[in-house]
Amino acid sequence: MIQTVQIPLYGSSTELVRNILASCSGQFLAVCTGPVEVTYSPQALERLEQFALQCGAGMAYSDYLIIPNPDSIAPAPVCDLQTGSVRDDFDFGPLVLLTRAGMDCYLAQKDLVQSETGGFYQMRLAIQRHLPIVCLHQPLYSVGETDSRASGVRQFDYVNPRNRSVQIEMEKVCTEHLKLTGAYLEPGQGLKVSEDCGNYPVTASVIIPVRNRERTIADAVESALGQECTFPFNVIVVDNHSTDGTTAILERMAAADSRLVHIIPERTDLGIGGCWDLAVRDSRTGQFAVQLDSDDLYSSPGTLQTIVDKFREGGYAMVIGSYRMCDFQLETLPPGIIDHKEWTDENGPNNALRINGLGAPRAFRTGIIRETGFPNVSYGEDYAVGLAISGRWRIGRIFDELYLCRRWEGNSDAALSRERVNANNTYKDSLRTQEIESRIQRNRAR
Repeated sequence: MIQTVQIPLYGSSTELVRNILASCSGQFLAVCTGPVEVTYSPQALERLEQFALQCGAGMAYSDYLIIPNPDSIAPAPVCDLQTGSVRDDFDFGPLVLLTRAGMDCYLAQKDLVQSETGGFYQMRLAIQRHLPIVCLHQPLYSVGETDSRASGVRQFDYVNPRNRSVQIEMEKVCTEHLKLTGAYLEPGQGLKVSEDCGNYPVTASVIIPVRNRERTIADAVESALGQECTFPFNVIVVDNHSTDGTTAILERMAAADSRLVHIIPERTDLGIGGCWDLAVRDSRTGQFAVQLDSDDLYSSPGTLQTIVDKFREGGYAMVIGSYRMCDFQLETLPPGIIDHKEWTDENGPNNALRINGLGAPRAFRTGIIRETGFPNVSYGEDYAVGLAISGRWRIGRIFDELYLCRRWEGNSDAALSRERVNANNTYKDSLRTQEIESRIQRNRAR
């Protein structure tokens, strides 16, 4: 009989986890990471044991089934672990199997930071540094549904101010991991940007990619055109072949205000990142390219001026502000203001590898973003360039509210399937893998 223990994903200390593992005398330890009742398939643990041994793994996990009600069973596939899977919310499912090699590997590592709530996270990162963590893509057990919220609600848990103390603990553990793997960036390594040498037609351009947003695009454009600045700016909307009334709305608005640049791409295969890349390479784009999503608004007429002032103040390659969550009528939604105060000048570039997003609104020096380029995807394109910049240049943060993030049924990420969430997370993990490997190589070359 395999010993089974409960170690919550969040809430277990380093001391508790090490004591539990030290008291285990068997070759395997089954760990439940949540308060759920697990129903095993026949020979489930035996299959996972065999798979773990075949792979020489320190830890193994599997797909599973969710029973939301007696008449419905939903598959719950999980992601394969990568080098870049260092986010603390990686979904192993509510059951993992530790091997003797994995337990001994963690227990043998001395002088680790003492975490009050990140014990499980620290353990699995320690195993990850030395042994494979493998996934058997078979549903070996079932559990009852514990979180029926839509994906568009769950994705903001990590930036909820109520979870701040836990996030600080997770940052400590992740920073330790990066130091031990050689991917840690010392404070002050980010390059400061001198004044751009390029010739730009305006100081700033608000970039809005859009497809089929006839209900919101006018609000977004008016918010951008209504900015009050001491410098010239324009608004570049990349209309990605809308099939509703969006194009007609933009044509009317562009005819009424010459600052609005309405672009319909020649290509029909562009994602959001491809639209961004097209916009920043346009000859009409200004020195600074500032994000505005097609269903969002700036909080005040001073947003654009505040962002440009921040660029000039610190020689930053990228500036990121804070936003308020709201519904379609602009009424505040929990958790309210998202300021990403987990970012610090000292450790922000390292902590960027742990979290799943960097915030909004995002703004870039056009000369640098033209070098970096945007991947032609419709998810994570902003995180991709943010990670790349954070590893090389200085990023400035504004912790005051600048932006209104509308959450409504029209959001592209409002209610994603588990498969789509997994695909998105796998893509972001691949970005982290690339960036971690790049940082390790640059550190070695120093």
